[in-house]
Amino acid sequence: MITAAPALTPEKAALPLHADGWQALWRQAIRSPQALLDELGLEAGALGVSAEALAQFPLRVPRGFVARMRHGDPADPLLRQVLPINDEMQVVPGFSFDAVGDGPARKATGVIQKYRGRALLVATGSCAIHCRYCFRRHFDYAGENAAKGAWQEAVAAIAADPGIDEVILSGGDPLSLSTSKLAELTDALAGISHIKRLRIHSRLPVVLPERVDDGLVHWLAALPWPVAFVIHANHANEFDASVDAALARLRGTGAQLLNQAVLLRGVNDSVDALAELSERSFAAGVLPYYLHQLDRVQGVAHFEVSDEQALALHAALMARVSGYLVPKLVRELPGDTSKRPL
Repeated sequence: MITAAPALTPEKAALPLHADGWQALWRQAIRSPQALLDELGLEAGALGVSAEALAQFPLRVPRGFVARMRHGDPADPLLRQVLPINDEMQVVPGFSFDAVGDGPARKATGVIQKYRGRALLVATGSCAIHCRYCFRRHFDYAGENAAKGAWQEAVAAIAADPGIDEVILSGGDPLSLSTSKLAELTDALAGISHIKRLRIHSRLPVVLPERVDDGLVHWLAALPWPVAFVIHANHANEFDASVDAALARLRGTGAQLLNQAVLLRGVNDSVDALAELSERSFAAGVLPYYLHQLDRVQGVAHFEVSDEQALALHAALMARVSGYLVPKLVRELPGDTSKRPL
């Protein structure tokens, strides 16, 4: 049974989550498959660990996230999300380097606009964790980074289009940036009168909850717009007390918290896993938002769940949990005017 996260008093919620700070924990992330497997008591050979996949897309996983993995379990759903394996090297028809059409939707350096009224800023290429199913694993972050030139080109492009009323901070992970760098960006955006909302997509509150420190909380609380904060968790086991505390602090800023997940074979492709994820995220104060079908980028085909199975799982989830716990099942396709419901 999923139980609600314990209530935090304002005093407890205001405490820093780690004395060393999130940057130190970032630097301590595991980057070697062997070191990761040693932590879990597993042998590399049986899991098909691939040096080629590692060279193509490096491993990075915070130690706090590793601590939530099941020791001795090669099928652990959190491990499967981060371990580079031979399956990634398959070249599969229908899988491309830009599965969601980021390139054609480029508006300016680091600015992507696919849908009316919304502009996405690629704030950074850095992430605290490298998810093996990442749809931007082949993205040109060096060339397409909105932070170049002190945000000037990106901010100017948004300011020049009065039809944009929502800005989305993405990446990479925008919370990889220092809070002062984020404030530099939002200070520049604050001068654009037609912006009505800010949306932030970040996995850090889940994989590195210490990032939600006093400075970040103060920055969020002072923003001049309503904020939708979209976290990314794929499995109930990604939540623990430290994540609950981070999410409580985010809620305390007035932000609306949403979760988007990706349907992944071997991770959450069962109605039990999906129901537990929805119930656990809601217990932590986060509303289920999207359940994405896999973006078909090269290297991730082994994670794909068929549309038929996805629809069956979604129907079973609707029959099992309250309606507000059922995320929208969607796919993103290049050229569409919105996410496409299945």
